Amino acid sequence: MKYALALFVVVTLAVLLCPPSQLIAGEKETAKVEEASTVWTQIQGIPEKSIPDWMLKNAYAVAVIPHVIKVGFIVGGRYGWGVLSVRSDKGGWSPPIFVSMTGGSFGYQIGVEAIDVILVFKSSKGINKISEGKFTLGVDASVAAGPVGRTASAGTEATLQSEVYSYSRTRGLFAGAMIAGAYLKVDDDANRAFYGAAGEKTANVFSGAVKVPEAAEAFVTALNKAR
Repeated sequence: MKYALALFVVVTLAVLLCPPSQLIAGEKETAKVEEASTVWTQIQGIPEKSIPDWMLKNAYAVAVIPHVIKVGFIVGGRYGWGVLSVRSDKGGWSPPIFVSMTGGSFGYQIGVEAIDVILVFKSSKGINKISEGKFTLGVDASVAAGPVGRTASAGTEATLQSEVYSYSRTRGLFAGAMIAGAYLKVDDDANRAFYGAAGEKTANVFSGAVKVPEAAEAFVTALNKAR
């Protein structure tokens, strides 16, 4: 009986001092960054099926959104939650911010229940839109299916005029995929849970002004290895 009472007191104090929502949020964010890092590493680890080096070299930002799922029946949409990193002034990659992706058409992947999505941004235009509120693929910036394979002809680069290039992976197959109409939005709650109050401002995260958790360092390291 005394043991049960003591356990009750300990659990109660833990709940009061560390609200469950914060604990769960922190764990969720860490798991998501680690998942994004795994997706990126797996894809870039297969040269003939990866994003071309020359595209990443000229990229301004990269978003990795694991496990985008189809929701609803007959009439529904899609929802995903992942991370986005921008190119730093020194040429490396910034700590990631959390973003959500909702709705949109996924081209030939329409019937798939869950896919991993990667978006490569060529300029800061789309990122500024995301930071300001909501960014819609194909509306706020042109989007196209991205080329695949590190040996993909560099001559293709001259014909790439879109601002965003999209990719998807499902059932082990990674390919450029047309994703139009989906919108991205900064997840302020997730950024706050992962980085603290300073994480509410995307500029603080992108500049590296906030303390970077180890999980974020792993993701940035994975990006830097692929550049």
